[in-house]
Amino acid sequence: MTQIAFVAYPGFTALDMIGPYEVLRQMPDADVRFVWHDAGPITADSGVLVVGATHSLAETPSPDVILVPGGPTTPVHARDEKLLEWLRQASRTAAWTTSVCSGSVILAAAGLLQDKRATSHWVALPALKMFGAIAVGDERIVHQDNVITSAGVSAGLDLALWLAGRMCGEGRAKAIQLAIEYDPQPPFDSGHMSKASATTKAAATALLSKDSAKPANLKAATLLAWERAISAARARRRKRQPVSSSV
Repeated sequence: MTQIAFVAYPGFTALDMIGPYEVLRQMPDADVRFVWHDAGPITADSGVLVVGATHSLAETPSPDVILVPGGPTTPVHARDEKLLEWLRQASRTAAWTTSVCSGSVILAAAGLLQDKRATSHWVALPALKMFGAIAVGDERIVHQDNVITSAGVSAGLDLALWLAGRMCGEGRAKAIQLAIEYDPQPPFDSGHMSKASATTKAAATALLSKDSAKPANLKAATLLAWERAISAARARRRKRQPVSSSV
């Protein structure tokens, strides 16, 4: 069995997780788990959709695949030391550690993207740099070593199909793609920052800020940036301190 752990945290963006789930659950011998601190109902960012965490993090110490979705509550969970420690430990034995959208910020906060190329939702790219990752804004999927990150939301489907191809062969991945009839032909060509007009960018930013501007998310984002700034300042100070020598 291939154990696949989707990190189902409160405030996740639904398509970030459900899109890859629909792909990866169709791999042979897939053992899918939605994991969180405790098993039970988890509410998505809409406040309406609820999924069930099937297992706790403690019950899932060594999955074969880890997938961390994004969402407006990313800054909150990027400060969750219990989750970060689980990611550090589980990623040591996982075949693949992956993220969709701003989920890569959580991987970065765990120290898993230091000096690695990685991508995220375009809004979250500066946060990746803050944690020492090499932020990539013009690739939909970024693969380095056994870590895969994808761009925002819908890119999770591409990541999952890529992963299915690597894990169970191109033939099975193509069959899954056809089974879910993933043949994107969007009516508009504004799905990347390089293609969108200034008006569209402003409207998209306003849509995203609706959830990210909630007090708890703003507070967590501010604390996250402050903590990183303090950590960087202390690191610079240590480098400047002379090394004492004994006679």
